[in-house]
Amino acid sequence: MSSPGPIERRIGLLFGFFLVLLVLAAGRAAWLGVVRGGSLGERARSQQVSNVVVPARRGSILDRKGVELAVSETASDVAVNPYLVKDKARTAALVAPLLRRDAPSVLRDLNRRGTGFVYLARTVPAARARKLQALKLPGFSFDPASRRTYPQDWLASQLLGTVGTDGDGLDGIEFAKDRALEGRDGERRIVRDALGQPIELRDLRRARAGRSLRLTIDSSIQERVEQVLQQVGEEYRPKGSTAMVTDPRTGEILALANWPRVDANDIKSAPGYARQDRAAGAAYEPGSTFKPFTVAGAIEDGAVTPTTTFDLAPEIKVADRTIGENEKRGFVTLTTAQVLSQSSNVGAITIGMKLGERGFDRWVRRFGFGSETGSDLPGEASGIVPALKEYSGSSIGNLPIGQGLAVTPVQLAAAYGAIANGGMLIAPHVVSEVGDRPARPRRGRRVISARTAAEVRDMLRGVVGPEGTAEAAAIPGYELGGKTGTASKPDPATGGYSDTRYVASFIGFAPASRPRVLITVAVDEPQGDIYGGSVAAPAFQKIARFVLPYLRVPPR
Repeated sequence: MSSPGPIERRIGLLFGFFLVLLVLAAGRAAWLGVVRGGSLGERARSQQVSNVVVPARRGSILDRKGVELAVSETASDVAVNPYLVKDKARTAALVAPLLRRDAPSVLRDLNRRGTGFVYLARTVPAARARKLQALKLPGFSFDPASRRTYPQDWLASQLLGTVGTDGDGLDGIEFAKDRALEGRDGERRIVRDALGQPIELRDLRRARAGRSLRLTIDSSIQERVEQVLQQVGEEYRPKGSTAMVTDPRTGEILALANWPRVDANDIKSAPGYARQDRAAGAAYEPGSTFKPFTVAGAIEDGAVTPTTTFDLAPEIKVADRTIGENEKRGFVTLTTAQVLSQSSNVGAITIGMKLGERGFDRWVRRFGFGSETGSDLPGEASGIVPALKEYSGSSIGNLPIGQGLAVTPVQLAAAYGAIANGGMLIAPHVVSEVGDRPARPRRGRRVISARTAAEVRDMLRGVVGPEGTAEAAAIPGYELGGKTGTASKPDPATGGYSDTRYVASFIGFAPASRPRVLITVAVDEPQGDIYGGSVAAPAFQKIARFVLPYLRVPPR
């Protein structure tokens, strides 16, 4: 029998080669089908069938008249399977403008290895998402999302706060009332074809929209307050400023503004200081705006009356401290009312000493200082009031004139509200309705008698008069009351008080006999002028000149 020739050997080798390939293919198929069949099948199903969260429509935030301050719009989260994108450079150039991204960064995402899912953009507005879908690009998917927008842009942005990418409130009202606003997310099953395009949608659980909030804020008043703070910023170049307009009868906040202004739709680009709602969260030494509480406590305790006279030296010594007036003077005789209208440090300290340390501490805390007011403002600070056991020998010399303690604007607004409304301390609040349900009314508690409140109001009229420290706050035709404050800021370097950094403030109400409006203005580190009577009082006047006619408060 002859040996096989070259042709037969080649055929045999090819047959053997193909037989080996067939055995390997069979082994690979068995490995994939039997050993790894379950995991690979699950992976295939996960790429074709997925359950996605359908975000609930977040409740809107409205002002007292129904003006939309925050709303949610339909949007899409845009994702891609990089393995299904063939011409990555062309695709990146095509979609980048609609994603509001640059093409190189999109290309880097499309070139990612080891993953079949990459988010290219979150919460893309519906109009742009539709344009992307119209391109019918392989590998792209569009999951339902919700986008938070602020139609009034800059208005009350620090108060409203922000919402994160996942739809949760991060700060401000958005955070404080997140539970009411967020609603309940739904769940949807999506079946996709090999190119990643959806071919079947089925809702497993329907989303439930969040409840809307109606605030006590009036957009027209808010806008005017922010305009006035902008003017203060341009003229005095302060570090910042804050203003509040409240109804002292109810505690409703009609406006709450902070400067510098921040665009609510681009709040991340603003510096941290500008993003804060300093009306609730920032404490400062109040200076002379604190003197009315020293006087009110002394009147309520029977230590003084509005007509009690004091023979006052140019300065007063308390323990190791000698304290004088803001402006040099000689010996004078002043009534209690004149002590307030002329903002006498020596007179206020003398009245505080009549109260005594224990009595003074009792009245400070009775007016709510040193603790939160109970407002619904997020991030409210409690301020700083030293405990009675922490008093030094000179404490009764600086505390009655608003030094050595720290308060927030919302605390001052609440305490002045008690003087304005007849003696009831009512927590300021900004939410009036949650869904269709009115917020629980704030009843408040009595801190001083109606008579004492009326006497202090009458004394505070003199501050705005010709002999007072805030003549610049006067408005023809209206009787006003209020108090100026010019407080040095502590200097950490020296342990004392700064000679260059001050907080200028003014708090006033109108009409003086039956106040309808209470306005608080605080300017942090103004430049060129530092006094509350010349920096903050004119801002009060500009706000009040708008608010009083707007609320149809008739002149006297």
